[in-house]
Amino acid sequence: MDYLPVEVIGNILSRLRGARDVVIASATCRKWREAYRRHLHTLSFNSADSPFYRDLSTNRLEILITQTIFQTTGLQGLSVTMDDANKFSAATVIAWLMYTRDTLRRLSYNVRTTPNVNVLDICGRQKLEALVLAHNSITGVEPSFQRFPCLKSLSLSYVSISALDLNLLLSACPVIESLELVSLEIAMSDAQVTIELSSPTLKSVYFDGISLDKFILEADCIEFLHMKDCVLELFELIGNGTLKHFKLDDVSVIHLDIMETSDSLEVVDVNHFTMVWPKFYQMISRSQNLRKLRLWDVVFDDDDEIIDLESIAAGFTQLTHLSLSYDLKDGAAHYSLQGNSLLENVTVLELGWTVINDVFSIWVEELLRRCPNLRKLIIYGVVSETKTQGDCQILATFTWSIVQLMRKYIHVEVQFEYE
Repeated sequence: MDYLPVEVIGNILSRLRGARDVVIASATCRKWREAYRRHLHTLSFNSADSPFYRDLSTNRLEILITQTIFQTTGLQGLSVTMDDANKFSAATVIAWLMYTRDTLRRLSYNVRTTPNVNVLDICGRQKLEALVLAHNSITGVEPSFQRFPCLKSLSLSYVSISALDLNLLLSACPVIESLELVSLEIAMSDAQVTIELSSPTLKSVYFDGISLDKFILEADCIEFLHMKDCVLELFELIGNGTLKHFKLDDVSVIHLDIMETSDSLEVVDVNHFTMVWPKFYQMISRSQNLRKLRLWDVVFDDDDEIIDLESIAAGFTQLTHLSLSYDLKDGAAHYSLQGNSLLENVTVLELGWTVINDVFSIWVEELLRRCPNLRKLIIYGVVSETKTQGDCQILATFTWSIVQLMRKYIHVEVQFEYE
């Protein structure tokens, strides 16, 4: 250890999880202390990591964090996450940010202060590349194109902000590539809440817990879009056909339009979503490179509606991974199996049920026939905690039928996942 350069020791200390561990490790000897002071580039304070922080008063905690930060030079990454039990002095927090902002590349800030600290004003026009803000308030964003000239990643969680300020903030990040919005509190200017965002450089977008009337996103280079637990009347994505990965997870949206960007889709993953299948199929049908299609726990607007396997086989010839799980009604299930087109490139097939019945076994058999080059079959099922003798018999019959069926497909690996 005596021969380790101080720069290497600084890298080692920077990889430790918490600031407390860094301080303890730096007390090893004078060399490690020097590495802490001059070559430490990442520091993290998180009240969830250790009960040590919770045992301190807010005033004592402020002093401890201040001393720890002010003993370093050249910090590139700073993370401060404190629970709502502590409300810090705004002056103290501003001192932390002012001391580190010239060298800071990554900032994760989840601190409640009195009054609110304007992180954007303090860290703007610096070298910041990644900013994570939580439980904060943003007001009065200046319309400046170069306010965050280096920022590539922005994450806002439980932040209060107006639709206008959000748009201005995004416009102030000329090289931004990643955007995360989680449970925002959108300041309402009128009865209808509408957000319109535009970025020519944005590649990855994640929305979680967003409730709005209208959301329009214009992103010419977007490749990844994931929406989770969102309630929207209208969502429209405008772009240049660069979207590759599209995921919906427990989303309610009346009017969904991504057609303009769907030419390059490779993955479509839909979970807990109510859809009109013909409209949804039309929206994604322009993609000739779709590799993975997952339609899980989908519900149809029309009780007689089905997922048409023939259209999937004919429209997505490059498909290699297919996952299907929805309420199989007797007549509708048989209708969905009509046609003879094969899914020749599908090698992984995932099938699931909510209520097991004879229809599911027929469905599995027909899908196996449609996938001549299948290598792996995964069957997901729900088994209730209170099982009657009849439930056990149905499960046993189904298992026996699958065993019999797979004797015809000995080259296929089979897995069962029950919950």
